[in-house]
Amino acid sequence: MAPTQGKQSSQDLLEAQVDLWHHSLGFVKSMALKCAMELQIPNTIQHHGGAMTLSELATKTGIHPSKLPPLRRLMRVLTVSGIFVVHDSASGDNKEAVYGLTPSTCLLVSDEVKSNLFPILSLFLDSTAITPFFGMHSWFLDEHSTSLFKKAHGLNVWEMADQNNACNEQINNAMVSDSNFFINILLRECGDVFLGINSLIDVAGGHGGAARAIAMSFPQMKCTVLDLPHVVAGAPSDAHVSFISGDMFKYIPPADALFLKCIFHDWCDEDCVKLLKNCKEAIPPRDAGGKVIIVDMVVGSGPDDIVTRETQVFYDLFIMGAEGIEREEFEWKKIFMEAGFSNYKILSVLGVRSVIELYP
Repeated sequence: MAPTQGKQSSQDLLEAQVDLWHHSLGFVKSMALKCAMELQIPNTIQHHGGAMTLSELATKTGIHPSKLPPLRRLMRVLTVSGIFVVHDSASGDNKEAVYGLTPSTCLLVSDEVKSNLFPILSLFLDSTAITPFFGMHSWFLDEHSTSLFKKAHGLNVWEMADQNNACNEQINNAMVSDSNFFINILLRECGDVFLGINSLIDVAGGHGGAARAIAMSFPQMKCTVLDLPHVVAGAPSDAHVSFISGDMFKYIPPADALFLKCIFHDWCDEDCVKLLKNCKEAIPPRDAGGKVIIVDMVVGSGPDDIVTRETQVFYDLFIMGAEGIEREEFEWKKIFMEAGFSNYKILSVLGVRSVIELYP
């Protein structure tokens, strides 16, 4: 039987109240981070030598002196949350707190080209992505299968991107940002998955950022990107990577191995099985080195801590708004077996995501 207030101590009740307040007010931290990003606070601190007082920060970001008290409160939220750090606490009439960057906010500095996560966080925090969740309760009660996103905006994500250049650019920039961040870590932590491969196709590989990095690390490998004609048309010329126009659901050209980064979470099981069958037809048998290399989330895998676990399920619910899904291992296994693959191996080396080696 559920506990009643009468059976709980005052301390238990107060802790429960704090817990619910903490969850309910979690959006404040997200909005505070969004505000700091839009004010360019991480860049400003970095360009000032990595540390700034509040008044210096206000001057450099164009904030009026009358907003110094609210700015202090904003920075207090972000320092308590671990987004920024206070190097020197105020301890005298003339001494100001000095704010600095943490490893997290260093990833928001635009000069750090290979590890700048500003574009993808901007996508997460954009009002277009957030608005659909205000109607989540009514969506659950609605018998129609329209996505949360389409229910809110009248278009799905891809339709909006097709009709809105700013939206399309934001999505593309976010994907490039994500690829630039993870690819060197992937090659450093589990580059062995690419050993012995003579030819590799990056399926739906966009403008070839990941394929280029792989080709540079494995010069003997012929790397090709397969993507839709309009994507390939905008791809830069590259001496290390070739491009092929095509639809992955219709045909994938043959290669020793295929690489698919964050593709499957956009598609239902039926479509994933169809895609995987095309993958299986494109590669040689396992004893000849054939395999599919997948970078995607395996919910429940990776570091066993609350931040990782929560981030995985938060992101799953986030992309549910656009009809996406992040899968647990048993769900991955189901589509692998239905597509006719014999075995797989999960390498949990990319934080919230994993590398899956899939064998025919």
